Amino acid sequence: MDRRKFLKQSSLASSLFFVPSFVKAFEQVASTKLGYKRLVIIQLSGGNDGLNTIIPYRNDIYYKERPKLSIPKQNVLKLNDDIGFHPSLLPLKDLYDNGYLTIINNVGYPNPNRSHFRSMDIWQTGSDSNKYSQSGWIGRYLDFYGKAPYSAIEVDESLSLAMKGETTNALATLNPKALHNLSKDSYFKNISPNQNSIHLNEHNLGYLYKSMIDAKSSAKYVYERSKTVTSKKEYPNNKFGKQLKTTAKFINSHIETKVFYTSLSGFDTHANQLNTQKRLLAIYANGIATFIEDLKENNTFKDTLILTFSEFGRRVKQNASAGTDHGTSNNVFIIGEQLKRQGFYNDMPNLSNLDTNGDLKFEIDFRTIYATVLDKWLEANDKKILDKSFKKLNFI
Repeated sequence: MDRRKFLKQSSLASSLFFVPSFVKAFEQVASTKLGYKRLVIIQLSGGNDGLNTIIPYRNDIYYKERPKLSIPKQNVLKLNDDIGFHPSLLPLKDLYDNGYLTIINNVGYPNPNRSHFRSMDIWQTGSDSNKYSQSGWIGRYLDFYGKAPYSAIEVDESLSLAMKGETTNALATLNPKALHNLSKDSYFKNISPNQNSIHLNEHNLGYLYKSMIDAKSSAKYVYERSKTVTSKKEYPNNKFGKQLKTTAKFINSHIETKVFYTSLSGFDTHANQLNTQKRLLAIYANGIATFIEDLKENNTFKDTLILTFSEFGRRVKQNASAGTDHGTSNNVFIIGEQLKRQGFYNDMPNLSNLDTNGDLKFEIDFRTIYATVLDKWLEANDKKILDKSFKKLNFI
């Protein structure tokens, strides 16, 4: 077959960046090697304002620096005598009260970068701010531990850098049925794992054929396992809600996937922050609350850990457009049933001790969170994956 014709006519070929680079049939992997603990990563893209998410409602500096942007004390969902939730996070209040939520404050990294793209790359790769990596921290986890064809799934249209390894990529799909239908492309029927075609000896086209063979196996397994599960929960009717519903369907069908990744965008609130963040935090909180209820009803919440992060926080001082500009450190949410440190893991940021740019000073390197999750939850060699040792925290 002519290479150009093949690439042009095969709709699946145009979607191959969705699938793992090197995939082996699931039946070749013993499920006992994979375990049942699952990690769900949620990315709040754009730089969520942590100070208006977890609010120091008795701090005068907070109200002085944000005269039009602060959340009024009477509207704050009070968690203790000094700190409270943004009112849109009401659905998370039960999680907090029941000990299912740990909030880690002042999370960042040395020499912070305030570019969305660069800071997100740093968070997704787990690299130093002056180093560039082509592989993500979950991707490298897959390189060493991803024995199944779908050991990690991003419930989205394409893969984030975090999910790309040096030899192995995760699977990306919003709809397992659509991915399965795509794998039944007419050109798929003409190739098989035992095919001895000259094309398999060509470097580029051979790789393409092999990837398509592997993709077919993966798509069929994920679809046939997940289609047996139907959620009884009514998820919010938005993209994020649908992503969480699909994630819950995967988890509750017990497919052998260790890591799930999804995101909610729109948090770059340089202007009109109050309304935008109010809407986005409500989408996040309502989606998460339904997601956890779904997992609980299927007895899978106990084996699920949820990590929520954003690439940076915002400046303490409001800007002239009723918004905030790019900042540095932020809060990270850890949600699960087996937390050792419920509630606040550490103190709120010190608003009277900012850096020279008027930003919050970071206290906890985000990679200590990754190292803890890798070591204590995924039972992986964090030093090998992160390329250096980091102190472990004790939230799990």
